[in-house]
Amino acid sequence: MTLSTSPPSQAKESGLDGLQQIVSSIGPKLRELRKQRGLSLQQLAERSDVSAAAIHKIERNGMVPTITTLLKLAGALNRPVSYFVDEESGDVRPVAYTTATQRRTLYTSHQGIDLAAISGPYGRFFLAGAVATIDPHASSGDKPMEHPGEELVLVLEGDFDVEVDGVPFQLHEGDALHWRTDRPHSWRNSTSAPARAVWLALRPL
Repeated sequence: MTLSTSPPSQAKESGLDGLQQIVSSIGPKLRELRKQRGLSLQQLAERSDVSAAAIHKIERNGMVPTITTLLKLAGALNRPVSYFVDEESGDVRPVAYTTATQRRTLYTSHQGIDLAAISGPYGRFFLAGAVATIDPHASSGDKPMEHPGEELVLVLEGDFDVEVDGVPFQLHEGDALHWRTDRPHSWRNSTSAPARAVWLALRPL
């Protein structure tokens, strides 16, 4: 149950304002993402099967796209539809400022590792970064991971191990490791103390 301290009429108006804000942000997000990809209107039109004229109108908020059109554009730009309708992604400027006390917690399916984001939101940037805290005896699991992109780790405190393409690396304070993530890789903290590292990941296009 959601509680609100606003009168019903005020809450309704606030909801409408929020919806209008989401709709009006679709165009700028689309334009920024197209520019980021280095695509012309015609090139995106060919990729998405949406006319260049329609894309131009959407970018300038002259037309609200249907869900089908949005699905086509999102697919062509390799982004989920949620990127265009996420309220938190309203700011499309190519800069993100994160203070030490404002780091967002990033989701990870791995147990024993906490990620505090130091990079901007997904969709606006290619690079993701976090301050990672790896608990004692935590690991990425028994099966090595493989996915497009690159990762770069700089150890701030403690020790942990990373294996890339069958080659083990023991990382200590001050050490760095950079690898292509399309190679089988895994990580593990085999010590009885937590480790901290700056962990960067290059997101695929």
